Amino acid sequence: MDRNAMFPQQLTDSRVFEIARALLDGFDRHYKIFSETSAQSKRRFEEADWHGQQTAQRVRIEFYDLRVKEAVERLDNDFGASTLPMEVWHQIKLFYIGLLTGHRQPELAETFFNSVTIKILDRKYYRNDFIFVRPAVSTEYIDDDEADGYGTFRAYYPTRENLLGMLKQIVVNYELSVPFDDLERDIQLVYESLIEQIGHVRLRTNFQIQVLSSLFYRNKGAYIVGKMVNGFRSLPFAIPILHNSKSRLYIDAALFGEDDLLALFSFARAYFMVHMPVPSAYVQFLRSLMPRKPRAELYNAIGLQKHGKNLFYRDFLFHLRHSGDKFRIAPGIKGMVMLVFDLPSYPFVFKVIKDYFPPQKEITREGIKGKYQLVKQHDRVGRMADSLEFTNVAFPLHRFDAELFDELKKFAPSVMEVDDEEQTLVIKHLYIERRMIPLNIYIREAEGESLEHAVIEYGNALKDLVAANIFPGDMLWKNFGVTRNGKVVFYDYDEIEYVTDCNFRKVPTPRNEEEEMSGEIWYSVGPRDVFPETFGPFLLGDPRVRSIFMTHPADLLEPEFWQQHQQRIREGYVHDVFPYDRGRRFIHRIQDQKALTEPSAEVAPVEEPVQVPPLGSAVHDQGTLSGFQSGGTSSAD
Repeated sequence: MDRNAMFPQQLTDSRVFEIARALLDGFDRHYKIFSETSAQSKRRFEEADWHGQQTAQRVRIEFYDLRVKEAVERLDNDFGASTLPMEVWHQIKLFYIGLLTGHRQPELAETFFNSVTIKILDRKYYRNDFIFVRPAVSTEYIDDDEADGYGTFRAYYPTRENLLGMLKQIVVNYELSVPFDDLERDIQLVYESLIEQIGHVRLRTNFQIQVLSSLFYRNKGAYIVGKMVNGFRSLPFAIPILHNSKSRLYIDAALFGEDDLLALFSFARAYFMVHMPVPSAYVQFLRSLMPRKPRAELYNAIGLQKHGKNLFYRDFLFHLRHSGDKFRIAPGIKGMVMLVFDLPSYPFVFKVIKDYFPPQKEITREGIKGKYQLVKQHDRVGRMADSLEFTNVAFPLHRFDAELFDELKKFAPSVMEVDDEEQTLVIKHLYIERRMIPLNIYIREAEGESLEHAVIEYGNALKDLVAANIFPGDMLWKNFGVTRNGKVVFYDYDEIEYVTDCNFRKVPTPRNEEEEMSGEIWYSVGPRDVFPETFGPFLLGDPRVRSIFMTHPADLLEPEFWQQHQQRIREGYVHDVFPYDRGRRFIHRIQDQKALTEPSAEVAPVEEPVQVPPLGSAVHDQGTLSGFQSGGTSSAD
């Protein structure tokens, strides 16, 4: 194609600049509201307004689509956007690029442009001439130089002699209005932890500590995120700050190294609330801490999931161009609601809602979408995989194997469309999630320590979900997966419910021999009745699994466990969620020093899960696991 021929030689519509300006105004309005909501997380944290924090996090996710809808309506009403010829849209894009010169969120504004225009343009115009398939404006060296003089991050240059005092100053400079219970004690614990990491290594002339200027807020915690630089080495770190039962602050732990940060920014956790005038600068800094984490996932983690999705799709197109394997039906037990397929070389799976379900699945397509949206807006507490929702995705037709294509035609014909001219298969709606090893397959092939780890982790996952007011519904092993680091994560959402909406009951005692010997359920069962005692026959058929389960998470089979948690949630209690090993908490060091007694219920969760050390990437070496190539590049969640 002659690129010069595509460049407009003259304006064909005098309103081009006005339209471009209206589009950017729509984005600026969105980011202003987004930033204000994120900035208010500091106040909510200081006031311990946990329900307000949860509400803000849920509502913030809805902001983007609302602003896109507003922009589409304005363009249609004021400019008749849907009737404009393509050469005008090309000119609009070029003027829009010009408006982004000097903008502090140009990459987000490009994504907003895409979101609006694809609501207006026909799908055949989804090309780089009309939308931003590739970025047009660089985000290199953009910084927040208009805030408080610090920019995106603050740099401190301590010596070994004043390191302790400098650590205190770093915390104080965030100007939290709530006093610390004992900041001197906490800083001493951070200092001791840091010394354990760096030892007595020589401090080079460039020794410094860099911290991002804004705190990261999620659940009931605030996190200082930064790195220590010494010579040619850097050490990423995060410092969680929590409230205690006396409404005072304390530093709960010190996390060091890329693996700790990857766990903190995991794809299975809720998005952070963080005030960032220049998000690309934050992502660039975070990438220096977690080079294995894709930029798309970092944007997701800081609440900019629409741009994260845009970056993900660009990475996906790049992978398609540089691979040749075919999409196939994903290994494992086929679902009754979802048709799942994958690309062996790519570390994600694609999930399509079937057109029809078996009778026992009393749910609709819209109901399933609602469940996925519930998970998107909820605190996933490290136990529910984030899903990227896409519409009208064009796949190269020749990359589908025959079995998968036939399966799609049979179970989901309404969501597929073949474009013979472009030789593409357009899937009108699907979800994309990180690929994990299905837990049922992992358990079948595991033994020894790996098997024990998986069963205990399954129990921990359920307890974390319960604490977050989530009942999985279908608790079968096949609906959970094992991540690269051995974490068990739930990923099948069509039967998910709030714990507070369920009725957990004990199985009634039979009144006579006929009832006792009956092969049918003889007692009444309501639509949301749950009988935990009946989980056993479905979950514990393998005697190896039963032995482990009954030793550790056996209380999950008792209705009292679920009822107690349900009651606490109804009373307004928000459970603590620790995105790090609880053994890392400073409370344990303090207890060892005989300086504090047992933590109160306000500091520690009601139900401490059994501690299972992470097995690392070697967890996937257990058994043959045929058909599960790791494929591609991904983060170490």
